[in-house]
Amino acid sequence: MKSNGHNSRERLQSIAHRVMLERGLEPDFPPAAIAQVEQLRGPAKAEGAGIRDLRELLWCSIDNDDSRDLDQLTVAEALDGGKVRLYVAIADVDALVPAGSPVDGHAKANTTSVYTAARIFPMLPERLSTDLTSLNEGEERLAVVVAIDLDDEGQICDSEIYRARVFNRAKLAYNSVAAWLEGTGPLPPAAAAVKGLAENLKLQDEATRDLRKLRAASGALTLESIEAKPVFENDHIQDLEAQEKNRAKELIEDCMIAANGVTARFLDAKGYASLRRVVRVPKRWPRIVDLAREFHVRLPDEPDHVALAKFLDERRAADPEGFPELSLSVVKLLGSGEYAVDLPGQDPPGHFGLAVRDYAHSTAPNRRFPDLITQRLLKAAFTGSPAPYSVPELEALASQCTKKEDDAQKVERQVRKSAAALLLSDRIGQTFDGIVTGASEKGTWVRVFRPPVEGRLERGAAGLDVGDRLRVRLLDTDVERGFIDFARIDG
Repeated sequence: MKSNGHNSRERLQSIAHRVMLERGLEPDFPPAAIAQVEQLRGPAKAEGAGIRDLRELLWCSIDNDDSRDLDQLTVAEALDGGKVRLYVAIADVDALVPAGSPVDGHAKANTTSVYTAARIFPMLPERLSTDLTSLNEGEERLAVVVAIDLDDEGQICDSEIYRARVFNRAKLAYNSVAAWLEGTGPLPPAAAAVKGLAENLKLQDEATRDLRKLRAASGALTLESIEAKPVFENDHIQDLEAQEKNRAKELIEDCMIAANGVTARFLDAKGYASLRRVVRVPKRWPRIVDLAREFHVRLPDEPDHVALAKFLDERRAADPEGFPELSLSVVKLLGSGEYAVDLPGQDPPGHFGLAVRDYAHSTAPNRRFPDLITQRLLKAAFTGSPAPYSVPELEALASQCTKKEDDAQKVERQVRKSAAALLLSDRIGQTFDGIVTGASEKGTWVRVFRPPVEGRLERGAAGLDVGDRLRVRLLDTDVERGFIDFARIDG
């Protein structure tokens, strides 16, 4: 598909910068933050007692093809009795970003990196996030390591957290690793070049699949959200490509969920308050019940993640091609997550979608400010020092991070819509199949399937609700505002 316009990427970058400002986010680093980074001589050096040397382990990173801010490394070790030890190394960002510094101030203002269709607005200056605090291939770095022992059924039987020196032996990408694990592609060259890494990746895959099975038995939801990434050719947008889950993404996701749970429980056991990522009981559960009833399945009247997980798994097996549409509806009805403060000994609200009670964000301190906060709390717990944040400060930060994450998601969504509007600008009048993704007093929204874009239903919205299927005609697009307007076609 061809798009109108002279330079799609430049236009979208300009829109992204404007929308960042409109949402109260800072698209550019202040001079003081730039000056702070310029004064750095190199990566953080190992200082103090208790820093272990784990450079000999077969660490690797697995991330998106174009990722340069590498927050985590993973490796596995076979133990006696069928046990496996999973290691997750997390970039020690705090070592170069002191609390209260200009760089920390900017990170606190935005609280997250913003990934738009044409430009990334990193939370930290790139010399940090893609170099000095990134766990880059072939480089020694300081890290916070979460070691997790799993028994032969995948249950966590022991865990430990400490600081260590690590060395990334291979920078790998999700798609190529997944193809190899699934038997549809070769072992990536970077992995093949490291003796023993192929076997280690298989061990990681086996261990995390056991973790996933246990979470599924507890009611973790299997969801497939549809995210579309613009495809550019010579800076002109040509198409939108749906991003799908795969086995390598699941491997890393399961490692991070386990590490975040261990981190939350560690801080609680040490008597420190912490930031938790929570997804509360869905307010629109009755509509989820209605959706299930359309497939002749009766869900309980009260929210039940085990029953919902069973229903989703059955639908995924029965209709794998149509499952992303159902999944998208459920995602919308579950509602968004938020940050909350957990006090030691308190019963936290937990994460409904993941079916976990304890969940802290800790594994992406280059990209998320809550993870940097958690890292500072961990370092205090290691030494028994006073917490770097009071409970009222944590509560204010939880509110700030929730709000700014919502702002960032709105920026990303609006720029995605601008990219979609640009792509569809020469297709006015064409018809598409779609599904209702939002229905409220503010309006009704529809996602069409090919290309995977979302727009507002300007005509024919009466009686529709989330999850309803329909056919629509494209009425108009507005690239600058990211508007795509549809009309329902009767029948």
